[in-house]
Amino acid sequence: MADRLFSFPQIRIRDVVLRWFVPVFAFFVLAPVSGQCADTLKNSAQPAAAVAVGIIKPMKVPYISEFPGRVAAFEVSEVRPQVGGIIQKRLFTEGSDVRVGDVLYQIDPALYRADYESAKAALRRAEANVAPARLRFERYGKLLASRAVSRQEYDDAKASYEQARAEVGVCRAAVDSAKIRLEYTRVTSPISGRIGRSAVTPGALVTAGQASPLASVYRIDTVYVDVTQSSADMLRMKRAMESGRLSRIDDEHAAVHLILEDGTMYQETGSLQFSEVNVEESTGSVTLRAFFPNTGRCLLPGMYVRARLAEAVDDQAILLPQKALLRDEKGAGYAYVVNESGMAEKRMVEVGRAYGSTWIVQSGLREGDRVVLDGFIRVRPGMAVHIVEEKFIEPVLSE
Repeated sequence: MADRLFSFPQIRIRDVVLRWFVPVFAFFVLAPVSGQCADTLKNSAQPAAAVAVGIIKPMKVPYISEFPGRVAAFEVSEVRPQVGGIIQKRLFTEGSDVRVGDVLYQIDPALYRADYESAKAALRRAEANVAPARLRFERYGKLLASRAVSRQEYDDAKASYEQARAEVGVCRAAVDSAKIRLEYTRVTSPISGRIGRSAVTPGALVTAGQASPLASVYRIDTVYVDVTQSSADMLRMKRAMESGRLSRIDDEHAAVHLILEDGTMYQETGSLQFSEVNVEESTGSVTLRAFFPNTGRCLLPGMYVRARLAEAVDDQAILLPQKALLRDEKGAGYAYVVNESGMAEKRMVEVGRAYGSTWIVQSGLREGDRVVLDGFIRVRPGMAVHIVEEKFIEPVLSE
């Protein structure tokens, strides 16, 4: 009886252990192992991700910089009077084209015409005095040989003749001066171009050398565009060219393109003329001047524009499409590359400036790399991929 009593609880405890403890132990010990096996089976059973790749091919890329600038007229002339007087007429239409020598204003010429006539009369009187002085000098020269006149009388006759000739020269210069002043009463255009608004009206009194111009004439069939580049950017570009990574473009033939204020591209292409030799102290920038044809008069002096200038060329640039550059949680750039085994590989990439639809790669990629362009959302490092499309990477350039 005693054996039966003590054996019954032992049987029940063993049953409890077998029924509950062993399954729980097996769950916590074997579940991770079985999970890993399941993941392995799942990965092995998962089909390779279909991707499109681009093949890295070095190419020649210009380094294009964009600078702010202002349009300046090719020639500017401020029209000012060179004699004083009352404006009688304005002989041009504001905003019209004028040619060099066209009369713009007429100043009252009465006083200047009188001075001119007086100068001409003085010249005729001086010329009249030359003839008797010359005859007297010649006659005294003959009489001097026979000692009929003294040497002193001969010298006085010669001096009178020379003085009469000099007087003619003085009067002739006075005539020229009076004529010039008379012609200055007709205020003409010093250059050909388009004239602006008039600052005076008929009846206004003007003076020679006055500070305010009567009008301004602008030659705008061709224009200058003055752009500014920071000295720091200029130094970086210079170091890159000295290191051999970039090659120089001939400044005398460097093409310049303009972006207008409304965002459209200007159709004409300009050329770089020169770079200023000093740095602006207040802004730390250098001024570059470009020359542009302006046949349609689209560019006006003072207009704000942005200029695109190719400063240098990278003969072996590595390009990466912008959509293929990914960022991790720290902001570092990377791209997926398909290796020789057909597996996806995460490659850290450092890029520089943009060129069209691509980035110019500084480090991380090399020639022949196959970069995933489409389908990278399903790609993970070490995953087998299936290439459905393969092409060389080409930039898409837009205006």
